[in-house]
Amino acid sequence: MPAHMLSYLVALPFIAWMMWRRISRQFGRQPIRRKRMVFRVAIFAVVGGLLMLSGLHRLALAEGALGGMLIGGAIGLLGLKLTRFEIDPVRGDCYVPNSWIGALLTALLLGRLAWRFAFIGAQIPPSVDDPMGHAMATHSASPLTMLVVGVLVGYYLVYYRGLLIHHRRFQQAQSASGDSGLGIRDS
Repeated sequence: MPAHMLSYLVALPFIAWMMWRRISRQFGRQPIRRKRMVFRVAIFAVVGGLLMLSGLHRLALAEGALGGMLIGGAIGLLGLKLTRFEIDPVRGDCYVPNSWIGALLTALLLGRLAWRFAFIGAQIPPSVDDPMGHAMATHSASPLTMLVVGVLVGYYLVYYRGLLIHHRRFQQAQSASGDSGLGIRDS
């Protein structure tokens, strides 16, 4: 086995675990955890900013990231329209994301990862002149990869922020209907 492939094989179990967590969050009833969602929005905002900094190195990378974030934001708005909110007796306030959008985003990410791993596996091992594989590292970032990452970042920025806003409105509506119901019963 070529030495340059060892690092990718070591990372494979971690990537599989991350994919499992991601897939499980895309399907079925999910509890609303405000602190985690706020943290995720902050992390995705930082990642989005860092993606845009890639334009300092190559403008095409920033264009791919920006285009992906715009597309992801539009998909996030669609996902919010298709999300259902429910109250679970055990978990409390929950949301049910649209399964089709979750499947589409998961397939997009897995397809791009598979393509990159196939591309990396087919590359020529580092040469004697370049033992560290710098030639491979310069080809690892592409505008298409940045587009896919940008779609995911844009989607989650808009979707989680929208969930937080919608959940706040949902709680206010619940408390308002509960208050008016108490006033009627007391009269």
